[in-house]
Amino acid sequence: MTARAKIRFAKMHGAGNDLVVIDCLAGDPVSDWASFARFALDRRLGIGGDQLLLVRPSRDADFSMAIRNADGSQAEMCANGIRAFTKYVRDKGLTRKDVIRVETLAGIVTPRWLGGDQVEVEMTRPVLGPAKIPTLLGGRAPLIDVPLEVGGERLSVCAVGMGNPHCVVFVDDPDAYPVERIGRLIEHHPAFPERVNVEFVGVRSRGELVQRTWERGSGETLACGSGACAVGVAAVLSGRAERDVRIQLRGGVLRIRWPESDGPVYLTGPAARVFDGELEWP
Repeated sequence: MTARAKIRFAKMHGAGNDLVVIDCLAGDPVSDWASFARFALDRRLGIGGDQLLLVRPSRDADFSMAIRNADGSQAEMCANGIRAFTKYVRDKGLTRKDVIRVETLAGIVTPRWLGGDQVEVEMTRPVLGPAKIPTLLGGRAPLIDVPLEVGGERLSVCAVGMGNPHCVVFVDDPDAYPVERIGRLIEHHPAFPERVNVEFVGVRSRGELVQRTWERGSGETLACGSGACAVGVAAVLSGRAERDVRIQLRGGVLRIRWPESDGPVYLTGPAARVFDGELEWP
């Protein structure tokens, strides 16, 4: 009988967006990450989590971060994940820097360790061009409050790219909204050829929003950092909020700043390590 590999991991979370992190700096211990992610992220048979994060070396940055969703698919970026990633590499002594550069499929992202459990992330500039988000929604950029037919309903949606595609829907009461049904339909809507993350948002004031998230490949999660960034951008462009807002998610609070229309978005929020462990595979 062939011995099963023992894969060391850390279970972490950022505002309730729970993650499994694996150190691959010395090489990948797994050849089929899609299958491993489906197994490891299963909440009954595996460790459980929303995403799998792989810490890899990079030629162009301090580290590279690869991301797998619960269905095994790849994700370009995870803003809650990169905060957890930052805490992981510091906790493990892999860097002593307060500011690191991390290569992702969405480009190089720069998180800053603020102390305590707080990390600020300088995200990319928001992508507003339909072809680059990508989306087939009609109209010219920015796509703010445009109509979308979903499940026999006519919704008003906003499309924003944050290194990954987002569809923002402003609703009266996110807590009462059928997030699972509508989120799944929008994720797989033909208007989004690469599928899409969906945020359902309520406005408490011009400085405070409430968000529920349906993540592409993972379903509803307690938080989505890149989604919160997309929400902040959509709220500014639609005149619903200021450029510095607090967003209440089911897993915690994130601060989103978009100081300039032609500049990056800044996200600040917590990161925590829950436990370390070892998983046999396959």
